[in-house]
Amino acid sequence: MTAENQLDARARRLLRTLIGQYIRDGQPVGSRTLARQSGLDVSPATIRNVMADLEELGLVAAPHTSAGRVPTAQGYRLFVDSLLQMQPLGAPELDQLQRQLPEGAGTQGLLSNASELLSAMTHFVGMVTVPRREQFALKHIDFVALDPQRVLVILVFHDNEVQNRIVTTRRGYTPSELEQAANYLNQHFVGRSLGNIHQELLRELKETRSAMERVLSAAVDVAEGAFQPVADGDDMLVAGQTRLMSIQDLSDLDRLRELFEAFSRKRELIRLLDGCIHAEGVRLFIGEESGLAPLDGCSIVTAPYGADGRVLGVLGVIGPTRMAYDRVIPVVRATADVLGAALGGPLNSRQTAQ
Repeated sequence: MTAENQLDARARRLLRTLIGQYIRDGQPVGSRTLARQSGLDVSPATIRNVMADLEELGLVAAPHTSAGRVPTAQGYRLFVDSLLQMQPLGAPELDQLQRQLPEGAGTQGLLSNASELLSAMTHFVGMVTVPRREQFALKHIDFVALDPQRVLVILVFHDNEVQNRIVTTRRGYTPSELEQAANYLNQHFVGRSLGNIHQELLRELKETRSAMERVLSAAVDVAEGAFQPVADGDDMLVAGQTRLMSIQDLSDLDRLRELFEAFSRKRELIRLLDGCIHAEGVRLFIGEESGLAPLDGCSIVTAPYGADGRVLGVLGVIGPTRMAYDRVIPVVRATADVLGAALGGPLNSRQTAQ
């Protein structure tokens, strides 16, 4: 039997009251405070008995220096899963998100604004994983011969971001051949992702035995190098790390040092967020649930964002376990929705799912 199933209505109400009070003031909560705040007509002695039961279940703990109790990570988990009363995001905050994440804005600017907004609205660390450029639809392509077997590939995507890639080809191509190959791609493949274009080119080349084979062969040769996934710079944007320095629960210098090292490395955080990319809505990691030792005293609230039915990345917030989940969760959810809507304009629904 789970801890939740062992709680009657009175115990659940007291646990919800205790966690709400602790989130507000950060002090261990005593029986008299609970009796006053819960609205239950029970004595402090009865409440102490219920607290002893909650402590035995691992949902609360009693610090050595206080007669009051504080929630454990397990207590927070039960609170979030079954006791939390969510507060909808207010109209002013939603308007702020929509103003600063407008449809049609540049992708990098939108992602940077999203991480900053998450940090500003929650007062914690905001983070956004950067989608691979290969997930975006192609708008235009040009080939420029640099020397006999090196080609400059100019890729323009539907969000108006431009990438230049230099490719070494198997044989030399004349400017005329490169122009024909680029024209063919622009005529037949605009609006598709790079991976999809490459696969379709290979299929057409296999099936074609005509004058078009020469053009297709050149296009495939250049595409094999130009359409390979490449690093776009930062895989994740992080904002507001210094806000953690003012949070009492995370004020230990050794803990802060470990946290900042984790932000600097990013690898573990990116791996954690990538694991949330197919989550249905918001996902939370409380304390040790993240599997990352530097984040044992933290909670991570994440949500995937995407456009046209495709997931592009994950955004989220890192803060102390003592956070106002009823406020942070709606902020993360709404930011993911608004960012996805903003990215939906330049993305083309004909792309295949990744």
